[in-house]
Amino acid sequence: MLLDEDPASLIHHTINNFNIAPDKLAVSRITDSLSTLSQARELRIKDAESSLKKLARSVNTLQVQHEELTSAHSSSAHASEISRLDTQKFRIAKAVSDLEMEAERLSSQQADLATRLQELELQGLEGSPEEAAKRRDPVDDEVLLRLKVYRSLGIDLERDEKDGEFSRAIVRNDRKGDVHVINMDKKFSRFFYANYFWQTL
Repeated sequence: MLLDEDPASLIHHTINNFNIAPDKLAVSRITDSLSTLSQARELRIKDAESSLKKLARSVNTLQVQHEELTSAHSSSAHASEISRLDTQKFRIAKAVSDLEMEAERLSSQQADLATRLQELELQGLEGSPEEAAKRRDPVDDEVLLRLKVYRSLGIDLERDEKDGEFSRAIVRNDRKGDVHVINMDKKFSRFFYANYFWQTL
């Protein structure tokens, strides 16, 4: 009977009947694979830790820089500087406006003086105005009257120093605040310049 045989012999025969070599090879391959995966995992963990340390150092550096910039920048000082610059800008703008008004006033005064000088030149250097009026040529009276009319309209005429002819006109428009300087050429007629003056006014 089976039970009458030696147990050790039975076990030996049983072991010989099982082919466990392929299983042992499979277990060995699995063990190697697990070891390889474990090593790869450790390498990835080390790389991740190294990257994390680098990022932590970068964060600390940026934080220090941010704190330095924040401490160096004062919002109240910035607002005060902006207010000071705005005030300075308005003062400069007012000064420029005052200078423009003063320049316009001086220009008008210069034109008045030039007209007065022309009147004195027409009157001559001898005698009183009444005597000069008696000796004055009617043509001069007409020219002086025209100059006064032009002046009342805001037009100043200037003579050429060479031939004494009127060569330039300064037209002022007080309503628009414009000043036009017109060089008068003999090739254009008086009618042309009269129309041009009226259009400018």
